[in-house]
Amino acid sequence: MSELLNLEPKALWKHFDNICSIPHPSKHEEKIVAALVEFAKANNIEYKLDQVGNVIMRKPATPGMENRKGVILQAHCDMVPQKNNDTKHDFLTDAILPRIEGEWVKATGTTLGADNGIGVAAALAVLEDKNLVHGPVEALITIDEETGMTGAFGLKAGELNGDILLNLDSETEGELYVGCAGGIDATITFDYKEEAFDSAYKAFALSIKGLKGGHSGMDIILQRGNANKILFRILKALEKVEVRVCDINGGSLRNAIPREAFCTIALPATKVEEAKQIIANITEIVKNELSAVEPEILIAIEETAAPATFIDKDTMARVIRTIYACPNGIYRMSDSMENLVETSSNLAIVKSENGVIKACALLRSSVDSAKEDFAEMMASVVELAGGNIEFAGGYPGWKPNMESPILNTMQTTYQKMFGRTPKVMAIHAGLECGLLGGVYKNWDMISFGPTIQNPHSPDERVNIPSVKLFWDYLVETLKNVPQK
Repeated sequence: MSELLNLEPKALWKHFDNICSIPHPSKHEEKIVAALVEFAKANNIEYKLDQVGNVIMRKPATPGMENRKGVILQAHCDMVPQKNNDTKHDFLTDAILPRIEGEWVKATGTTLGADNGIGVAAALAVLEDKNLVHGPVEALITIDEETGMTGAFGLKAGELNGDILLNLDSETEGELYVGCAGGIDATITFDYKEEAFDSAYKAFALSIKGLKGGHSGMDIILQRGNANKILFRILKALEKVEVRVCDINGGSLRNAIPREAFCTIALPATKVEEAKQIIANITEIVKNELSAVEPEILIAIEETAAPATFIDKDTMARVIRTIYACPNGIYRMSDSMENLVETSSNLAIVKSENGVIKACALLRSSVDSAKEDFAEMMASVVELAGGNIEFAGGYPGWKPNMESPILNTMQTTYQKMFGRTPKVMAIHAGLECGLLGGVYKNWDMISFGPTIQNPHSPDERVNIPSVKLFWDYLVETLKNVPQK
């Protein structure tokens, strides 16, 4: 029996444990969607699948609560599939293996999926519990939030009846989120030619590992290292010893700060020692610069078997300059909210394959015009280097409504329950509220959740006591929803 089943609240942890047993990476939610449908059937809950595959479930008001505004409990059923390099795990077939460490639940060598499995589990627990007091409740479980917000983009007007959206996808207990950043994906490409490997060169595997990574919205403010930027800093310095690049593989997900980057390079046999000294010098510099946030960084070079080809020199020189110059990290802090990032970029992926070097970045901003300006800045860098750049998947931010009736209710409820005032926040991440509120303009929206640390990385963990507080607060909020 899973040790999670002994945790409180049992109803929520039971569902989360089951979610962990079902593979559900982004773009591959069919198994978890099927499980949600089976849950609805087993509990005689009204349900439907919309045209893009979102799951919608409905539960009527309990007696005496029929005059309350309808509430939509919203969460997403996909998870970010990240694992440590030495972990054997297939996210399409293997279960997540959660374990308890003190007051935390985490996975074994992979992301846990508490983002947003805890939110889904809470919604299911509400739907299943026949003793809770609440008005009309709907659950909206969206697909593919992490890699494109496909479910939120595809939701149509008229599918839901409620007036209040409670998004269960925030990650600090005691905070109520009333706004979020919008975002846009940038894809940079350079076509390259392959040149025969020169026997006067020796091949080496260059690697950057040991970085913390993390959520490119939530954790960007922590100023952690970006493995791709570090790799290209090294490649730029190695140009003086006539480095040739054979292949690149940096980062894996558009919304995760890249923790690792790998590159096969070739060096003239006569300049190997000089190159190693350059790498050692940069390693010392980077470790010093990032000592407070990346104490485990590891930069290594090892001789390896020679590949058949180089990437052509001209293209690689232009790519090196593009990636080195591309903006990454925090660009501007918010003027209206303390300690909130307004605009940022995460240079998430750089890979070479089949004659194309592709780099992917996710740009975020709570100011749409700033997001567009930042995109043009990046495009200018790429165009000067003769590359191509395309933007896609843009989504709007969510503007705070400080006069929100449900915000007032939730502030009052939290104060009565816990004797302290919750923080009212905006978040530098792409909550689905921005898109959903664009379709259902009448919705009054709040996002909240338990404390989850290091989402989108194998260090992801959820705080056990905070889950109990989150659940109790959700239950009490449902009791106090305003009347129609």
